[in-house]
Amino acid sequence: MTAWSECELAAALCEADGVTEVWVCHIGLVPYREALDLQERVRAAREADAIPDVLLLLEHPPVYTRGRRSDASELPLGEDWYAAQGIEIIDVPRGGKVTYHGPGQLVGYPIARVSDIVGHVRAMERAMIAALAGEQITARSRTQDGPDYTGVWVGERKIASIGVHVRRGVATHGFAVNVDNDLEPFSWVVPCGLTLPMTSLAAETGRDGLLRCFRKRMAHAWATETSARQRLVTATALERALAPLAAGTR
Repeated sequence: MTAWSECELAAALCEADGVTEVWVCHIGLVPYREALDLQERVRAAREADAIPDVLLLLEHPPVYTRGRRSDASELPLGEDWYAAQGIEIIDVPRGGKVTYHGPGQLVGYPIARVSDIVGHVRAMERAMIAALAGEQITARSRTQDGPDYTGVWVGERKIASIGVHVRRGVATHGFAVNVDNDLEPFSWVVPCGLTLPMTSLAAETGRDGLLRCFRKRMAHAWATETSARQRLVTATALERALAPLAAGTR
């Protein structure tokens, strides 16, 4: 007799009734390198079809990440100065340029099978716009202005960034929405290659303490955008689902 974990049973039932499922995992404040390792392990499991698509929702301690299109001019104050502010700098394989992550910003990593990279990016933009609309914020994409304007905007102010990496048809990295994070670290760099002002949900609404509610809105918007059934999965349950694959690589 086969022993099923709770997650495996849910996935099997979902597959049986023909509904696409996305696992949503809220994992709190996670150091960037730790989250990067988790993404790679989830990606390996997704590549093997051991799990369905996964959306990791989290926050990071202060960090600047440099994408494949970054150059030194985007960090004009020098790495020692940023280190003195308590901000780590990490090179990552995603597309795009320098961006900032910090507590109070909602980061989402959809680890998903994709056949159309541009379509995947546009889906993230639409999902963020829908989630922001739930907070009475009118946001928009600026696809017509070129690749440096990928993300989501409120007027001329940028509220969300996107950067993805795709390997063997599975995407990692994703989006970051400024909710009630400190915006000052954006002014110390040239975020995403632009010098335009950044904004946040708190700055636009005058309210704080919005992250928990917005995280739920974002998960719902992503599931709706991708026509998937959302299933909340704890970090412990996700690790259990990843364990057999990890054991097989030893």
